[in-house]
Amino acid sequence: MNESRKYCRSLHAQISLGTTSDDRFMPDGYLKSFSEMKEVILTEKLDGQNNCFNNKGVFARSHTAPTEHPWDKPMRERWNLIKNDLNDLEIFGENMYGIHSIAYKDLESYFYVFAIREGDRWLSWEEVKFYAALLDFPVVPQIEIKKPLSEYYNGAGNENRMLENWLKLNLGMNWEESVETGGLLGGFDPITNKPCSEGFVIRDASSFETNAGHLPVHSNEFDSLFKLVRGSHVQTDVHWSKTWKPATLKNYAKYRWLGYEYNKNR
Repeated sequence: MNESRKYCRSLHAQISLGTTSDDRFMPDGYLKSFSEMKEVILTEKLDGQNNCFNNKGVFARSHTAPTEHPWDKPMRERWNLIKNDLNDLEIFGENMYGIHSIAYKDLESYFYVFAIREGDRWLSWEEVKFYAALLDFPVVPQIEIKKPLSEYYNGAGNENRMLENWLKLNLGMNWEESVETGGLLGGFDPITNKPCSEGFVIRDASSFETNAGHLPVHSNEFDSLFKLVRGSHVQTDVHWSKTWKPATLKNYAKYRWLGYEYNKNR
């Protein structure tokens, strides 16, 4: 499979805090561009591994070959159940089976969908929810928007301050305070047990191409989607592959994910 088919690069908002030296930021004027969209969607960014289900297999970041990591085993088992239903769809989501820097108390699934691609088109959020439900996957937690960005943005003042204030209006607190809570899935630091969440993703609710020419970004970078990540978000280290631990689902969700094994063995 062509390596270029992997998930494209999402850029950080200019106020994002958890960045590394090779991360890139949205260019000036990004908030104006998003305010001109008919509707934007605000979702919680989950701390998992980016996996893709398509008709060729399950892939991690690289799409040169299907993933064989032990923490991807539940994904491969699930793929065997749905592979004939995928056709040209590529289902992208967070693989939550291996705990990274954040653990979660309220997981209903080992896989949360955040995007679906068909050909060169990223499907609208309504289409993402439709196909995710059809395949019996949840989508990443969506946060209710109380005041649309299109109604809030006025073109005057600093766009980063406007983004901060718009997020505060919809989150009920500063976004930096919000990521110190467990979010919508009960996130917590597995070392300190303190509640935390990774951040947020803002995307166009409509379908879009990776780079539609709205903003001066690279061809493999989204101009209809950006993210914010909490400060000092710890990335997994070189030892993670040897020390990783599996996540736990809510009791009632366990057999929804692995129910075929339960029924098969009765």
